[in-house]
Amino acid sequence: MTYSKILSECKKKKILVIGDLILDRYIWGKVTRISPEAPVPVVEVSHENFLLGGAANVAHNIVSLGGRVTIVGIAGKDRGGDIIKKMMEEKGINCEGVFWGSRSTTVKTRVIAHNQQVVRFDREDKTGVDRRTLGSVLDYIGNEISGHDAVIVSDYKKGVVSAELMREILNKARPKKLFVSVDPKVGHFHYYQRVSLITPNVNEASIASGIDIKDEKSLMDAGGLLLKKLSCDAVLITRGEQGMSLFRNDTVVHIPTAAKNIYDVTGAGDTVIAAFTLAFAAGARMEEAAVIANHAAGIVVGEVGTAVVTPEQLRRSLSTNRALKIREVS
Repeated sequence: MTYSKILSECKKKKILVIGDLILDRYIWGKVTRISPEAPVPVVEVSHENFLLGGAANVAHNIVSLGGRVTIVGIAGKDRGGDIIKKMMEEKGINCEGVFWGSRSTTVKTRVIAHNQQVVRFDREDKTGVDRRTLGSVLDYIGNEISGHDAVIVSDYKKGVVSAELMREILNKARPKKLFVSVDPKVGHFHYYQRVSLITPNVNEASIASGIDIKDEKSLMDAGGLLLKKLSCDAVLITRGEQGMSLFRNDTVVHIPTAAKNIYDVTGAGDTVIAAFTLAFAAGARMEEAAVIANHAAGIVVGEVGTAVVTPEQLRRSLSTNRALKIREVS
């Protein structure tokens, strides 16, 4: 199947995204002086805006690529929750699976001056989900999962993803042979046993495997160990400027980066797992899905702030970067 055909097929697919909802707040301005009160820059604010983050950004990437998506998560009964829900609905994301909890909505605020991040401050509550809300979430997943072509778990370690949640997802997905991918977090890897795919970055893969990834040999050892340890179908390790490596069975495929310029890696992992899962659900082989995800990530890191990619941008990148050669190691 050609890449163009895969992207066209994405429009027919529906993905269930489960995880931590995050609201990204950006305050933009310029710096012309240092504060007389302390050795810190004074940012003269020009404007601010909000973007979808975490699982919400994964869902946004799905709809931007033409797919349909249902999101499951928890928002607080606060201004952040109202904003994130309204934004998701405006993007065409099905929010019936969003439940209102007692915790505050996670808001990450970044102050940007001259396209450089000056500081970030987070407002969040990472305590576990209360039993009543968790029960509602699990019931919703059980009732709705069969109406989707694949499942993405976006784990930002904010309290939504737990061992119990993962057990319920896999118990419902396995009988239906649904593809389940996870964007993991350190400390939660034992939750992800027998998922279809995990997409750690180099640092996460190093910590989870106990192997310091510093060259190709250590990369191969770490990827192979994670594949065996978690009994998953595939491990996709994202490697920044060095691209990404796909581990499955006895085959490893190294894919060089498609990025031309790197301005901001915020949300790049969201784009990778969204593009890979949607492409795979649309009929791509894993290697093809990884190439598509690699090109998608190369596009979004060229923009400042959380970004998404369109099918048109992907088609251009795939056609103009044909020289990129993937390398397979058996």
